Amino acid sequence: MKPRRLLAAVIVLAALGVALFFSNRKQKADAAKPAADTTTKILSIPEDQIKEVALKKTGAEATVLRKGDDGKWQIAAPKPLRADQDTAKSLVGALATLNADKIVEDKAADLSPYGLAAPTLDVTVTRKDGKSQDFLIGDDAPTGGGTYAKLAGDAHVYTIASYVKTNIDKTPNDLRDKRLLTFDQDKLTRVDLQPAKGETLEFGKNNQNDWQILKPKPLRADGSQVEELIRKLKDAKMDATISDEDAKKAAAAFASGTKVAVATVADASGAETLEVRKDKDKNYYAKSSAVDGIYKVAADLGDGLDKKVDDFRNKKLFDFGWTDPTKVEVGKASFEKSGDKWMNGAKQMDPSSVQSVVDKLRDLASTKFVDSGGGGTPVLDITVTSNSGKRVEKVSIAKQGDEYFAKRENEPSIYQLDGKAVEDLQKAANEVKEFQPPKKK
Repeated sequence: MKPRRLLAAVIVLAALGVALFFSNRKQKADAAKPAADTTTKILSIPEDQIKEVALKKTGAEATVLRKGDDGKWQIAAPKPLRADQDTAKSLVGALATLNADKIVEDKAADLSPYGLAAPTLDVTVTRKDGKSQDFLIGDDAPTGGGTYAKLAGDAHVYTIASYVKTNIDKTPNDLRDKRLLTFDQDKLTRVDLQPAKGETLEFGKNNQNDWQILKPKPLRADGSQVEELIRKLKDAKMDATISDEDAKKAAAAFASGTKVAVATVADASGAETLEVRKDKDKNYYAKSSAVDGIYKVAADLGDGLDKKVDDFRNKKLFDFGWTDPTKVEVGKASFEKSGDKWMNGAKQMDPSSVQSVVDKLRDLASTKFVDSGGGGTPVLDITVTSNSGKRVEKVSIAKQGDEYFAKRENEPSIYQLDGKAVEDLQKAANEVKEFQPPKKK
C-alpha cells in the first residue's frame, strides 16, 4: 500500500474511533438520566390543598365531603355524618393525583359515545383558595377494562383504570364512619360495664399504666381481658346498608328485647355509651349515644359484654409478668441479680436453676377466688422485686387441710392455689445450686 493511502486509512480509522467514543459516552449519559415521566396527568393537586369534594350522581342527591378545621373529613350532604377517615383519604388521594390510562380523543366533538354528555358521575374538587375543577366520569370502555373520563372545559377524552373509578365513586354509606363508638383507644381514662345481671364494673389505670378494677371494689384486673372488652367495643359497627323496613324491625326488637349490658367509655373528648339487648332468638341489637339509630350487632359483642367481675380479675399471683425480676425471695432462699448474674450473698448461683423458680412464680395462678380461708399453717413467704425496684410484691401462702391459699400484701383477695404448683415451686427453690464454671478441655 502506498504511504499516502495508508495515511488516509489511519485518519479514517481514528475518526471512527473518536465517533465511537463520543457515541458510547452519550449513551451512558442518557442511561444515567431519570426516565421521562410519560404519564398523562388529568388532575394534580396537593392533597393538603383540597378542602371539599362533591360527588353528583344522576338521579341522586349530591354527596359532599368537607374537611373540618380539625383536619378531619366530614360528610356535609345529603346530611351531616361522621366520615370514615381512611375511606375519605383514599378518595381524596385518588383525585389529588389522577392519571389517565390513555388519551382516547384529543378534541371530542360528540361526547355521547363515551357517556360523557350526561355523565354518570360529576366530581367537583374545591381547593382551599376557592378554585374548583369538575371531573366527569362516563361509561365503561368496551375493551381494556377502563372507564371514559374528562375534565369539564377540556376537549380531551381519557380512560381511567377501573380501580381509580372504584376509589372515587362512593356513596354516603361507603364514606360514613360505621363505628358505634368513636373513642380514642390510646386516650381512654375509664371503662364502665353494667351487666343486666351482677354488679356494675369500673376499670381505670394505676400509676404503672395497668388496668385495675375500681368497682365494685378495688381489685387487680387481668389486663388482657379488659383490653379484649375494649377491642369488642372499638370494633362494634353498624350495617349502614339496611333498608328502612329492617331499621324499623331492629328498633322494635331492641324495644322489646332483654337488656344484656350497658358499656360506657371515656376519653379526653368525653363519654360515650352503648346499650346492648337481645331478642328471644338471641339476636343482639345496640343503641349508641354517638350515632343515631339502632343496629343489629354480632353475637360476639353481646357475649363479650355479658360478664361478671371474676371474668376480669387477674388470676396470676404476681404482676411482674415477662419482666425479669431483680430479686426473688422464696422462704429462706434469696437470689438477687447483679449485672447478668444471680447471686446469693457472695455466691454466684446457677442461672438456669434460678430461672426455674422465676418461671414457676410467673405461672402461679389462682384456681378460684374464695371469700374465706387463708388461715391454717403458714407455708411460704415470697417477695419479688421487679421494674428496677419500683414494684415489690409480697405474698404469703398457707395450707389448710389439703388446700393452699395465698394473700398478697395489702389486698383482701384470697387466692386458692393448685397444691402441686406450690409444691413444685418449693422443690425448685430447694434445688437452686451454685454456679459451676465449664470444665476446661
